[in-house]
Amino acid sequence: MRARTAVVCSVLDQAVSALTNIAVLVLVARHSQAATFAVFATAYVVFSVLLGAFGAYVGQELVLHRGEPETLGRACRGAAAFTATASTVLGALLAGGATLASSDAAVYGALGLVLPITLTQDTLRYCFSVLRTPHLALLTDLVRLGAALPLLAVQPNGASAARTTLVWGLSALPALLLALALLRPHVRGARTDLKRYVARGHLGRRFLVEFGVGNATSQLAVLALGLFATPLAVGALRGATTLFGPLNVAFNAATGFGPPLLTRHPAPRRAALAAGCALAAVAAGWAAVLYALPTHYGRQLLGDTWESAATVLPATGAQYAAMAFGVCGLLALRVLAPRTTLPVQLVFSPVSAGLLLAGYAWAGVAGAAWGLCVGSVLKGAAAWWKAARRPESRAAVSAAAATAPGAVS
Repeated sequence: MRARTAVVCSVLDQAVSALTNIAVLVLVARHSQAATFAVFATAYVVFSVLLGAFGAYVGQELVLHRGEPETLGRACRGAAAFTATASTVLGALLAGGATLASSDAAVYGALGLVLPITLTQDTLRYCFSVLRTPHLALLTDLVRLGAALPLLAVQPNGASAARTTLVWGLSALPALLLALALLRPHVRGARTDLKRYVARGHLGRRFLVEFGVGNATSQLAVLALGLFATPLAVGALRGATTLFGPLNVAFNAATGFGPPLLTRHPAPRRAALAAGCALAAVAAGWAAVLYALPTHYGRQLLGDTWESAATVLPATGAQYAAMAFGVCGLLALRVLAPRTTLPVQLVFSPVSAGLLLAGYAWAGVAGAAWGLCVGSVLKGAAAWWKAARRPESRAAVSAAAATAPGAVS
């Protein structure tokens, strides 16, 4: 598959996955009572955290693999087997704990039952990426979207959160079965290696820490802001960030499915820089469109939150343009020297959180938004500074891969 076609398929796949998540929440909210939806949403947050954790520990490590088809097939088989095994254990713990808890916790029992289905189906998306067949990942996600929406739409009003969770999880079963059938020719005869996922030096551990630091820091910063700021300030930042959801789709596609494309490029750093420039231009253009949006249409998007969110759009647009360079800088660094991305996250994620709070203390909600922007600029600069010091020849990339025992072939 040509690189351009692969990029399009990867972005579309991430978009379909994001659309599925949004549509699920909308449909459940429409036929559920407020209390029921709150319980479902809480369980969905737990699932989202586990999804990101498995994506970091298994998926992001998997897409760094390179080599012959047999080598890639063995890596994919191990990734799928480990996800299925680990998610089954976690699901059993959730289901077992739910039997000892209150009636509201039945939703976690349902989540435990469907966890192996949903998490394994997501890991197979990474398998298709490393096998350079992202169109197959797109196909399976379209099947999942087509199965989930009708099943959730026909649920009766007042359905319990546990039932809704069970229906949502089982709707991923057709996509999982299709993905396994499509993957089978690539992994037939390959050995299943689970030991490397618990071996010392496994890169997934570093990526899992990066995921935890990045997500925990941002959430704690927002919570801290809510302690001494007005709800309007938090709502303005959340509202502005929501408007840039399409950019988050592109960033997730780059992080999850960009490494197999860069490893084939003769100059991966230059390719990542070109991608960063393109994404930054898109972010700036999207920010300009939102800023010029008439108030009437803005209110249709965010309601009363629009007026406060509109005041921080310039800062949020600048932040997302900086994030585009930062994401692509970390992507280049992950391909050139995968063990060097963790220090960047450990240092600059807390820095961004501190700048958010300092900015609010200095200039209110607008200052908080510009603080986040400065934090993104600093993180991106650090990533590119490290990437610029690394050679980008194929031999150098292979040598960097060899320094990650048990992780990159």
